[in-house]
Amino acid sequence: MFDNQYEQLRIQKAEELKKAGINPYGTGYKKEITNSEFLEKFAYVKDLEEKKDYSKKVTLTGRIKFLRLMGKAAFAKIEDDTGIVQIYFSKDSLGEDWFKKVKKLIEVGDIIAATGYPFVTKTGELTLHTEKLELVTKAIVPLPEKYHGLQDIELRYRQRYLDMIMNPDVRKVFKMRSKIVSLIREFFEKKGFLEVETPMMHPIPGGANARPFVTHHNALGIDRYLRIAPELYLKRLVVGGFEAVFEINRNFRNEGMDHTHNPEFTMIEFYWAYHTYEDLMKLTEELFDYLFEKLGLPKILPYDEYEIDFHTPFKRVKYKDAIVEIGGIDPEIVENREKIIDFLKEKEIEVDENLGLGALQAELFDNFVEEKLINPTFVTHFPIEISPLARRSDEDPNIAERFELFIAGKEIANGFNELNDPLDQYERFKEQAAAKDTDDEAMHMDEDYVKALGYGMPPTAGEGIGIDRLVMLLTNQHSIRDVILFPAMKPLRHEEKEKKDEE
Repeated sequence: MFDNQYEQLRIQKAEELKKAGINPYGTGYKKEITNSEFLEKFAYVKDLEEKKDYSKKVTLTGRIKFLRLMGKAAFAKIEDDTGIVQIYFSKDSLGEDWFKKVKKLIEVGDIIAATGYPFVTKTGELTLHTEKLELVTKAIVPLPEKYHGLQDIELRYRQRYLDMIMNPDVRKVFKMRSKIVSLIREFFEKKGFLEVETPMMHPIPGGANARPFVTHHNALGIDRYLRIAPELYLKRLVVGGFEAVFEINRNFRNEGMDHTHNPEFTMIEFYWAYHTYEDLMKLTEELFDYLFEKLGLPKILPYDEYEIDFHTPFKRVKYKDAIVEIGGIDPEIVENREKIIDFLKEKEIEVDENLGLGALQAELFDNFVEEKLINPTFVTHFPIEISPLARRSDEDPNIAERFELFIAGKEIANGFNELNDPLDQYERFKEQAAAKDTDDEAMHMDEDYVKALGYGMPPTAGEGIGIDRLVMLLTNQHSIRDVILFPAMKPLRHEEKEKKDEE
């Protein structure tokens, strides 16, 4: 650890500072003013005749990102959470002894506190003329070389802290993410929804078709499952009398990873008694309008190679109509199991020939429609076979009262009128449980949830929105790893070796 020659040199400098009576990891430094506040507050100095204001003394704190040492003076750029400011210091302003120590012992990457007055350089840059310079924290690991920065994408994700130091735009994305989450919470609270927290460890995995992570509770001597969705617990609360609830939290799914999937991800799920999925679609449009207004975003946003039009109302299309009109599939194929199977085989798409018609239609949709849904589009009238928790349509029992919202070829939201018939729910759970032998993502039987429905759940509509994918859209990021601070990563080879050696 810290054994390369450059790190050892920096450790030696930290020791020299200690010998000089300076703690390289001190405390008690308080931030007086941010860099952006400094640039704004003292902008008037550019208009002064002398281009300086001796009467204003201020202390800036930040990390040295650039350092140019000259014979008797130096310029540095220091960065904080709000931006970069240039500072100037010299042998005359700091004193000869301390100036020599600074030149020898303080370097790029260190965090410093600089006190002085504002002035404008000959090149017109507002700068802090430093009269006192203190080391706040000594960095013993050098930053990547300035002109190449941090380019290794894997390293950026593994060492997010370094990514954030070297790439200010990364910090902007995560600030935007925080603002989006805050605004979503604000929106639902204004609509009268109650924020709640439900268990993260479940006795039975439920609420979605997905493979769970399994853990073990030592005290109880039983297995628990990291939740794949909060749905069944939130609907228990509706049974209990909360008529409008939401939760923003993490879900965990033991599945593959790609540019839109991470094993742990953030969602908002909300449930609204005495409303329908039509109400939810309208509410979702209102949410997007609210976000765009509060974030000051234009309604036509670039995303990858697309220009996405977020003007509401969003387009709506029925599931089977989308397969025919957007996917270009013959209607006769869409309505026939054998023809779908033959068609998929012709297209060299693997298919389980035991699937029902609805699941086979889902194969058509996933392969030929989804990626073509660029502008926001609500797809409605899903097959009931792939909607185990949704209410059946009164007009057609093979259709679920359900929608999904697609943007840029990806699912962003899923909502439906909730199934509140306990007997129907019990039979569907039985069918899902029976499918566990061939489908490890099928749902388990949850008898307690069925019992809860037995006490009566009012007509309710519920929806889930993927926060990570939403942030990707609004910040023009093309990998989910770019909007998750610490995404899941495969172990490095040396970490794997160390683990094997320990075993």
